[in-house]
Amino acid sequence: MSDLRTWFRDFAGDLQVEGAQLDEDDGLETAVVLSLFTDRRANDDDALPDSAGQAERERRGWWGDSYAEVTGDRIGSRLWLLSREKQLASVLERARQYADEALRWLVEDGVAREVTVSAEVVRSGVLGLQVEIVRPRVPVSRFRFETFWKGA
Repeated sequence: MSDLRTWFRDFAGDLQVEGAQLDEDDGLETAVVLSLFTDRRANDDDALPDSAGQAERERRGWWGDSYAEVTGDRIGSRLWLLSREKQLASVLERARQYADEALRWLVEDGVAREVTVSAEVVRSGVLGLQVEIVRPRVPVSRFRFETFWKGA
């Protein structure tokens, strides 16, 4: 079964044209992009980013999480919380943890046997994420994403 391919381009998700049609994939890349770059609701104890000197009041997230079929199921990642953080090793570790948290459902739902995430500073102001997904009977899938840090 195929899906419209959502890919990460110019620091946002986009659909790609292949010939005269929209490109398709097996849905994995689309699932990864949506999992990482959709804003998950901040936890009650998360510090919200400071925007123009005022702490954001919105905890973001998707309203549909309130009606999840599986209790506690939440869509997206908390990577948005890092948008104004400094480029420190501790922040890179949080980015890795947030990405791992966002993709954990792939293993829990049996889509993948293993998901590995690493984070790095690609260049000043740019966070890089590398994702490796091991699935049964399919070659390992590898994805690389880069996103800006606004407060770097």
